[in-house]
Amino acid sequence: MTTTNSRTADHPIEQIFLERWSPRAFTGEEISEATLRTMFEAARWAPSSYNSQPWRFIYARRDNAHWDKLLGLLNEFNRSWAKTASAIVFIVSCETMAVPGKDTPVPSHSHSFDTGAAWGYLALQATFMGWHAHGMVGIDWEHVYTELNVPAGYRVEAAVAIGRQGPKTLLPEALQAREAPSPRKPLSEFVFEGGF
Repeated sequence: MTTTNSRTADHPIEQIFLERWSPRAFTGEEISEATLRTMFEAARWAPSSYNSQPWRFIYARRDNAHWDKLLGLLNEFNRSWAKTASAIVFIVSCETMAVPGKDTPVPSHSHSFDTGAAWGYLALQATFMGWHAHGMVGIDWEHVYTELNVPAGYRVEAAVAIGRQGPKTLLPEALQAREAPSPRKPLSEFVFEGGF
């Protein structure tokens, strides 16, 4: 069994999977372009159907020209804590893909699934580097497509706040009690041999 972060896995796994969690308290320190590029590079190597690589990342680092726009596309609750992140990333997926033998792109059944794999790689790379990535879907859905110039045929999947973990006292009082790694359901609730 593997234990870290007050979490214990029921079966042996690499420690990084338990170290990865989604804090909300961030220090607000600057993140370099090179550090972010390393996280995106990890995402680049995720598997995808027909190697279509449907993921797209739109980001802003703290205090750059795009920060206020991207922060403003989060809902009020997420803005209340993500404002101390070092970067905000919006994850978008392409709904079509090129396949061998076809002259035009075809609908991709797995674009969201594949993009989720890329997000997972990014989150694990962030953890490995001493950063944390917190995914969220509390987004201003009414404006996100136009504000980010998302073309037709693409789906906004989620946003991510990336930062160095800070003390929970940085959070509004109501959130401080929730600032801990969360548990997981046992395998028996979601793994079935031979059928549901």
